[in-house]
Amino acid sequence: MKFVGNHPFADPETAARKLMEIANAVELQDGRIHIEKFNWPFLSELNHSRAEYGAGLRLAIERGWL
Repeated sequence: MKFVGNHPFADPETAARKLMEIANAVELQDGRIHIEKFNWPFLSELNHSRAEYGAGLRLAIERGWL
């Protein structure tokens, strides 16, 4: 039997904060940020799920962070 540990970004608050950390490190172009500049690191480099990404992104938008 294989046990799965807790995902650090299962909490939308934590995922949103990590997305903002990544987004703040990205250069703006014409006052805009390209979403692929922070979704790729979150999904591929940090290897987190699309559900975690989506929940974090929705929370960041709801709070006016993005």
